[in-house]
Amino acid sequence: MLNYIVWDVNPEIFHIGSFSVRWYGLLFALGFLIGQRIMVHVFKSEGLKEDWVDSLTLYMVVATVVGARVGHYVFYEYPLFIADPWRWFKEMLLPPYAGLASHGAAIGIFTGLYLFARSKRIRFFWIADRVAITIALGGCFIRLGNLMNSEIVGKATDVPWAFLFANNTEFSQVPRHPAQLYEALSCLVLALLLFFIWKKYKTALPQGILTGFFMVYVFTLRFFYEFLKENQVTFEDQMPYNLGQLLSIPAVIFGLIGIWWALNRKETRIFTGNNSHPKEHSL
Repeated sequence: MLNYIVWDVNPEIFHIGSFSVRWYGLLFALGFLIGQRIMVHVFKSEGLKEDWVDSLTLYMVVATVVGARVGHYVFYEYPLFIADPWRWFKEMLLPPYAGLASHGAAIGIFTGLYLFARSKRIRFFWIADRVAITIALGGCFIRLGNLMNSEIVGKATDVPWAFLFANNTEFSQVPRHPAQLYEALSCLVLALLLFFIWKKYKTALPQGILTGFFMVYVFTLRFFYEFLKENQVTFEDQMPYNLGQLLSIPAVIFGLIGIWWALNRKETRIFTGNNSHPKEHSL
């Protein structure tokens, strides 16, 4: 009897000619679609215009993809820019998107949220706290996509739930930690926790508290999960801590500062300045 799971799932669902539909792309899109429905519920519950969610979704899609792509190349493929800047630019922005960095996505998302909040004259941390629910859920779907691709694999192990990644020629020799699944389940737990906290307190929550908690939870776990994962690029083999861990440290610090700021500021207003829109929003 095997004491591990043979993982040989085809990452491609089907293809027509040169066009293929893959599990990763489907799960990536599904994260945005479900996240959009959650935000419609949030906006409706708190008396904001539901049609703003369409604009918010566009901001988030663009910010996530661009941020993740730029982050991947800046953090992991920077030598390519030195060798061939034009190729770097084309590969960074044009599909297929092979390589997405979660730390870059976080920077992109914060930028997109800032631009959206400014355009609607709402408070940045009000929208960030609520979008954190959908980002956590999206993180779950993305890591499941990584699992379907047999990528971002864990280190060799003999635990009974180990996966033998048969489709990953580089790491198919021995069973390994299903690190993608660990992170997916962690993100699902976080999404449910954030949703239930929001559901109970809504506008009574000090703004920034959920954002700070999200950052501390995700990137603290990311730091420790990296000990169970194979390095993504070869230069990390010479480092005591890999790049994912080093980038997680300032993210955790940012989250702690956010929690401190939220507890001391205790801001609960949705709109900036005098922009309360009393006729349009019943809070």
